[in-house]
Amino acid sequence: MAFQRSHRLNLLRLVVLLLVALAGIKFLFRDSFTLELHKHVGKDSAFWGDTGDAAQDAGPQSQALELPVAKITAPRQEPGQQVARDVSTTEMKLVHLDLKGAAPRVSYLEQVFPLLSQLGANGVLVEYEDMFPFKGELEILKSPYAYSEEDVEQIQQLAELHKLEVVPLVQTFGHVEFILKHEKYQHLREVERFPNSFNPHVPDTLALLKSILSQVIEKHRRSTWIHIGADEVFHLGEGMDSKNWMSRNKGDTGTMYLKHIKEVLGFITTQYTGLRALMWDDMLRKISVGALQESGIAKHVSPVVWFYAPDFEAEQIGPFLTKYVESGFEAVWFASAFKGTTGPAQTWPPLSYHLKNHLSWLKVMQALPRLAPLRFQGIVLTGWQRYDHYSVLCELLPVGIPSLAVCLQTLVNGGFTEETKRKVLDALGFQSMQLEQSTEGRGSFPGAEIYHMVEQVNGHLKESILKALEEESAVKGWFSPYHRKHQFGNPRNMESFGSKVLKLHEDWESFVRDLRAHLERVYFPDTVEEWMEENVNPYLDQLRDLVRDYQAIIRLNARPKVT
Repeated sequence: MAFQRSHRLNLLRLVVLLLVALAGIKFLFRDSFTLELHKHVGKDSAFWGDTGDAAQDAGPQSQALELPVAKITAPRQEPGQQVARDVSTTEMKLVHLDLKGAAPRVSYLEQVFPLLSQLGANGVLVEYEDMFPFKGELEILKSPYAYSEEDVEQIQQLAELHKLEVVPLVQTFGHVEFILKHEKYQHLREVERFPNSFNPHVPDTLALLKSILSQVIEKHRRSTWIHIGADEVFHLGEGMDSKNWMSRNKGDTGTMYLKHIKEVLGFITTQYTGLRALMWDDMLRKISVGALQESGIAKHVSPVVWFYAPDFEAEQIGPFLTKYVESGFEAVWFASAFKGTTGPAQTWPPLSYHLKNHLSWLKVMQALPRLAPLRFQGIVLTGWQRYDHYSVLCELLPVGIPSLAVCLQTLVNGGFTEETKRKVLDALGFQSMQLEQSTEGRGSFPGAEIYHMVEQVNGHLKESILKALEEESAVKGWFSPYHRKHQFGNPRNMESFGSKVLKLHEDWESFVRDLRAHLERVYFPDTVEEWMEENVNPYLDQLRDLVRDYQAIIRLNARPKVT
């Protein structure tokens, strides 16, 4: 009996041990599966990868130029601030707002942002330049009409409301005329005579950039990306400091360029963990794969490949992409243009030109897996407002919105189809629109009045005034420059053209008053004055002078000429 009880007890113990063993195996299997799943999710969604991945994948790098590898964590949030949405796996479509000329009032952006979202954009690339509210030592960089801190915050709130990611752009090497034009910073120029580019060898250069970047980033804590510009570093290597550096280090402009970019990226990655960097790629195209690998910047920045020509083949972009893969880059952006690339004084965007540019980029996107194993992360639709800080204004934003609508919807729909065209017309409030940009309907988009009035200026102002001044035979015969200089004329003959000229002048002055009123609702006074001085006054002033002389001389009642 005792033996049977002992036997049953041993069996019970064995069953319990088996159950415990099975539970342990199940637990271990589940934990292993969860860990493996996390590994896959992390690799797919990460921009730079974690420290372990980076160390494993990195090629040979110079110890002297090594950057700390960023860990993927959310940017620090201010109290009450919303966490930035996860866009790591989203193909971005950023609309470029170039504020180094004709910066719109925030009230206009409030109207434009809903349209951008409707057309398919999910972000804006904001190039502040002198419109940022710099403080302290940097206050000298501000335009008199710079946005306030409250304006910058409102822009971000409006963007967030319409599901638009804000990506600030800070130029960190070239195109820094708005900084180097000031006497305070002239000693930081690469070439003393030119304000285009920084001298990367003066310690004050990096110190200044850290200060600028800090102020901009601190006001954009919602942002996932920062764009560091770094394009068109004109005259790099021509300064004496650069020549001496290349001689001492047996280097070239490429390695010198990368050294500075590394320092900029090093500051961003150490001070702002998780903030992702973008840069224009044109300078990278000239640098060898070996130098790019050696620099290690591929772990910290994504190149934005820009090309604005209307017709190009995917194979033309292929060599750049192959180079970036070999250099260690994992993700790539592209950049097209909806305005601002067909002439520094262009006032009217050629729609078919910009549409073809976007159709060409679509071909590149479709061919990307075949061209290079790069992850396509997004495209920037650039809308340049000046070619540089010193050039004149090109096409105003309201004038470029129809082009932007066509280009954005072409990307969204994968081509310029009838469906694309219908969506564009609905969004803009036009009845019809040709590629030559002949439109029917007044339009209902923000700034449509400016669009139509600039069309009148562009197509008729100069033509109608020159016709009155140079082709009217009565003006040429009885009111020539000689008559006006010597202040004489016959009222009988002058009156034969006077009513026509006076009516033309009255009509254009009335038109210009309306145009100015519409411009003032969108732009600050400096932009309005500049645009009028460049595009209206050169022609209207000739008519004004003619009318002034006409009214003065006709009152003289045919007196002898003044000698």
